Amino acid sequence: MSNSPKRGQDSPEREQKIRVLLVDDHQVVREGLLAIVDYQDDMKVVGEADNGEQAVRLWQELRPDVTLLDLRMPGMDGVSVIAAVRAIDPQARIVILTTYDGDEDVYRGMRAGASAYLLKDTRRDELLRCIRGVHAGETCVPPAIAAKLALQIRGERLTPRELQILKLMAEGVSNRTIGQKLFISEGTVKSHVKSIFEKLDVLSRTEAVALAAKRGLIRLS
Repeated sequence: MSNSPKRGQDSPEREQKIRVLLVDDHQVVREGLLAIVDYQDDMKVVGEADNGEQAVRLWQELRPDVTLLDLRMPGMDGVSVIAAVRAIDPQARIVILTTYDGDEDVYRGMRAGASAYLLKDTRRDELLRCIRGVHAGETCVPPAIAAKLALQIRGERLTPRELQILKLMAEGVSNRTIGQKLFISEGTVKSHVKSIFEKLDVLSRTEAVALAAKRGLIRLS
């Protein structure tokens, strides 16, 4: 009887260790994660990427068990990486590890197919527990993040046009100018603004912009 390892299990070490891919555009973050992950007896970092395009290429080459992925990076962002990877393998296990906890960030990340959503100030033991859980097929979403996700799912979402107008509002553009930019009437703009206020439950442009930025609906420069 042959004693050769099964396909995809090149050695006892490969069988035992969770193979992790790190994706973050900050080298110091990757170095910190590398030190934490590689110190574990049951984990091994198999690759590092500092942008989304490289992340997808490395994922295809390495086929890691778990990917730790930053949400916002120059060029291809984390949500786009998740979509690209899961188009290749719907079972890909990806942990979002980010500094952003806006409602929209959480919603887009989990909707894209992430298995977990953690903030970078998560305790080391929680991160490691999450990696092991995701590797085992579990979903890992802390209660505070889960609450934001539930709120976003229950809430009435802004339409693409409303988001366009909201972004222009954040730039301080008047209703008349918004209409000119989007080739719609000022009256139509006012109707959209009213709908935005109702959906966000606010009374002013300032409130709308502040809340939208907090939820991750828009980015303030």
